[in-house]
Amino acid sequence: MRPMKRALALGVAGILLAACGHKDKDAPLAFVPADTPYVAANLDVMDDDTRAALFAQANAQLPAQVAQMKSAADELKATDPDTANLLRAFASEFDGKTVEQFAQNAGLNVKGYSAFYGLGLAPVARFQLTDPAAFDAFVGRLETAYGKKLDTAKLGDVSYRRHVSATAGTEVILAVVGKQAVAALLPSDASDALLRQVLGLDRPAKSLQDDGRLAKLAKAKGYGKQAVGLVDLSHLLPLIASGKDPLFQAMFKAHAQAESAKTGEPVANQMQIPASCETDAARIAARVPTLSFGYTRLDAKHQDMRLDVAMASDITQAFAGLKVALPGLGTDASAPFDMSVALPVADLRAFWTAQADAVTAKPFSCPALADLNEGFAKLGPAMQKAAIPPFGDLLGLRIALDSLNAGNGQGVPSFTGRIVLGTSNPSGLLAMGQMMTPALAQLKITADGKPVALPADLTKMIGQPVWAAMGEKALALAIGPGEDAKLADTLKEPAGDAGRMMRLHLDGAMYQNWIQLMMDKADSLAAMSSAMNKDAAPGTDPAVARQEAAARAHAQFQALQAQAARIKALSSEAHVDADGLVITSQTELK
Repeated sequence: MRPMKRALALGVAGILLAACGHKDKDAPLAFVPADTPYVAANLDVMDDDTRAALFAQANAQLPAQVAQMKSAADELKATDPDTANLLRAFASEFDGKTVEQFAQNAGLNVKGYSAFYGLGLAPVARFQLTDPAAFDAFVGRLETAYGKKLDTAKLGDVSYRRHVSATAGTEVILAVVGKQAVAALLPSDASDALLRQVLGLDRPAKSLQDDGRLAKLAKAKGYGKQAVGLVDLSHLLPLIASGKDPLFQAMFKAHAQAESAKTGEPVANQMQIPASCETDAARIAARVPTLSFGYTRLDAKHQDMRLDVAMASDITQAFAGLKVALPGLGTDASAPFDMSVALPVADLRAFWTAQADAVTAKPFSCPALADLNEGFAKLGPAMQKAAIPPFGDLLGLRIALDSLNAGNGQGVPSFTGRIVLGTSNPSGLLAMGQMMTPALAQLKITADGKPVALPADLTKMIGQPVWAAMGEKALALAIGPGEDAKLADTLKEPAGDAGRMMRLHLDGAMYQNWIQLMMDKADSLAAMSSAMNKDAAPGTDPAVARQEAAARAHAQFQALQAQAARIKALSSEAHVDADGLVITSQTELK
């Protein structure tokens, strides 16, 4: 079902893009149960300039996305040819069109409201229409490209179309209800009760609109109203692990039937899920109960987002007040590529040792989590080994690049910049390096930040001069002409403030260079991905699989290239506060 999930993801992205709240009784959020395990919706509409900017970005990526869908359809053809044909038909609706043209042709209201949410695990998309007849026409074109009519059914006064995948045990339904379109992925034997909820014939006892939770969340976290999302892991994980959800049961049964045909293992045996799995899932979810996200700034030139990961109090207490003495972690990055990552091994050791001890004292009982028990059993001894210097002294890593030459696929890429390794014992790390590399033994490096040139024999491989310097809590290298003049100041830059875990900055040109570097390696990366893909259909030609994987990789990188051409700068940071992990990103467009 991965290709269908990709199609649904594209559809959801289009929905949020097309419709970015007053309490209308028929607003999409009025149909979302207050206890939904996940939801993404808009609480207000975008202004015209912002919408135009997002459309321009989406249009640049659309050809590559269409190519990916077609490639996914080819991949699916061997196991589920009917669904593959439908996916290809869906892709054809975008082929050669802009997002605006697709929205107009399908009757979507780009100035309306929408919601993507779960009825249990079943994903439902509900969005407003300007022209219901146009949406029906879109479905008609879809059927023509598909090569046959979708099944038609009726519940109450509402007719809907459905496509059933026996291979996956699911059905996709499409319906127009009033001036809204509804799309959902359901079990192929969905009950009337579930269908009535999907179609809006039965309203939830308490809706998310009544609850007002998204509006409160947006206010508390500083999210804008154009798009707000929430994943309730405390509800979602036990729902998955219990095996009681209708969609999960249908997909699990289809998988079990396919396995039974191969191995002879009775389906009933495979379908047994111990009650302990739900209990263990709730235990895990208590550690990370919710995820939420939203835009913090969204206009024609800026797309800033924030992701919040709620965490248990012992996790936040371990890191929220932690100040990591890595030079540069405490200041806004300034180099064209500048990344600082906190790696305080001593503190990480203490935290993960406590987690390993907790699982060892009370292992998970669910058979599906046996590997997790084994992993934590190995983690304790590994953390003891991590105390050994110099690894046990590490504080973090900073890489600041002033230039990057991808090499156009020819030879090794070259760069200039600085690399900083934070450590509580820089002189000890230096001494160990000098013992392992005799050519370094003659260097006199002191903790004053003054650069010392490395011997030419050590640097001829990269073809550029290299200098080393030492500060109170770091060792640093400068690579390339003129970089030595920056070392002393680099080592003096502010260390991390409380809870700071990461900073990242790329300017647009550097971002394009990184994408070009990845594109140059796309074939080898695709071959690796193909070799690791265990879901390939039996009898698939490895050469064909590699070729298809390469095509998908190239399509993705082409989408990234189109996006990068419009970007002036990207920045991100991560920190832990009293509530959990916060990751923010800032995108400035040209």
